Amino acid sequence: MDDQNLYVPQTQQLSQNPSHETTPNPTSGCIPAKVVHQLRTNLVFRSRWAELNGAMGDLGTYIPIVLALTLSRNLNLGTTLIFTGIYNFITGAIYGVPMPVQPMKSIAAVAISNSDFGVPEIMASGILTGGILFLLGVTGLMRLAYKLVPLCVVRGIQLAQGLSFALTAVKYIRKTQDLPKSKAKGERPWFGLDGLVLAIVCACFIILVNGAGEERCHGHRQSSESDQQTEEGDDQEKRPSRWERVVGSLPSAFMVFLLGVILAFIRKPKLVNHIEFGPSPIEVVKISSRAWKNGFIKGTIPQLPLSILNSVIAVCKLSSDLFPEKDFSVTSLSVTVGLMNVLGCWFGAMPSCHGAGGLAGQYKFGGRSGACVALLGAAKTVLGLVLGTSLAVILDQFPVGVLGVLLLFAGVELAMASRDMKSKEESFVVLICTAVSLVGSSAALGFACGMVAYLLLGLRKLGGGIKPCSAI
Repeated sequence: MDDQNLYVPQTQQLSQNPSHETTPNPTSGCIPAKVVHQLRTNLVFRSRWAELNGAMGDLGTYIPIVLALTLSRNLNLGTTLIFTGIYNFITGAIYGVPMPVQPMKSIAAVAISNSDFGVPEIMASGILTGGILFLLGVTGLMRLAYKLVPLCVVRGIQLAQGLSFALTAVKYIRKTQDLPKSKAKGERPWFGLDGLVLAIVCACFIILVNGAGEERCHGHRQSSESDQQTEEGDDQEKRPSRWERVVGSLPSAFMVFLLGVILAFIRKPKLVNHIEFGPSPIEVVKISSRAWKNGFIKGTIPQLPLSILNSVIAVCKLSSDLFPEKDFSVTSLSVTVGLMNVLGCWFGAMPSCHGAGGLAGQYKFGGRSGACVALLGAAKTVLGLVLGTSLAVILDQFPVGVLGVLLLFAGVELAMASRDMKSKEESFVVLICTAVSLVGSSAALGFACGMVAYLLLGLRKLGGGIKPCSAI
């Protein structure tokens, strides 16, 4: 991808284009009128039910992580909801696509498994990780990394992350979970308000409504004229029946999530007595020198490779695949992730990033515009202001098997991005990267092995003039 095609948020593109007027809008102060118009366009619902449904696609990863840290490490859930809600709204307005905001998983895993890794260490990790990502973005080093990483290695990271989500989802469905300790407790019963039958019914319902998802031909984007001719010629064959239109319009993920909320109150009716209205107090987190040190060594170092690969590079590539009409740059993504954490973590908000799995999940369930995540952000902010940390009492009773179903489809959708590999050499690199990432539980290790395999194949075929793997 050339520098000219790298995505700069559309607000910046408009302001840099001399053909656009920058006359201030009298209703928006010194902000150019066309910038305001673009922001509004990015937040327009393409389909209300579909966007609402898409907003639920990221909750399978968001809720378990945030709930576990709230219950085990006293994370300020109210503050996290408010800040991540604001992040959702801003990224939706800037990018105009369902750009996700997810907890940083490696930092969360360290915090859950280490009793001495508390809130100060978590926030120190987030601030340091965000600061490094911000510097990589503004200096152009992230763009350089994006150009040097071949497509097949990116696909390997996406496939590994998608399968990891899917495997975790199956564990959620099959086993009862102790989320605060991130451990399975035993086989899940077949029947009950959080039984296997409930999870299977929810999964079947989603497949019936959504099918395999909207098909897109990656790498074979036809012109709009060809698409129109094909649509006109096959109109009679492809026109869905009334039944298909009715079923396809159902917001399946939203309905499943709403069912989970209802079941949470049925499982423990006295939840109402534990709800306290009003936001949690927002305070500046005091971080000691020891917390900075432990946060960097135990949190930032393992999180940084995952953030660079999955939260920036893979998200940029997946965004371009799903939304070919838009251009995205790793520079803007790296800067937004950096700013989110450099600002929010000082006040106790969970370290956050973008994530290819969250984007795939929201797209799977119908998210197509920035309004999808803006709606989710508004809901998070309202819940954070109205219920604060007491919301954890409700989420603690939410059927984990239902969360597993949502996470399963998000993981499968992300893994399917790797289906565009056309040669055996490309597939070989993808599978090497995926296998090492899954077995070694390290995206950085999988990336390193994938790059080595890619370079060795290149050396092997150097004399033949055959490219072993296409570059991004």
